[in-house]
Amino acid sequence: MRKIFVLVAAAAALTTAACNTVAGAGRDTQAAGSAVTGAAEAAKN
Repeated sequence: MRKIFVLVAAAAALTTAACNTVAGAGRDTQAAGSAVTGAAEAAKN
């Protein structure tokens, strides 16, 4: 029973870490897109 609890806790921790990583990557990609958009607007003017 204890092994099952440990495995479930480890799976939950890995799932939470994966969600945070994907969310962080999404924010980084959004920031990079904003920088490219800003540079394109500046080059246009």
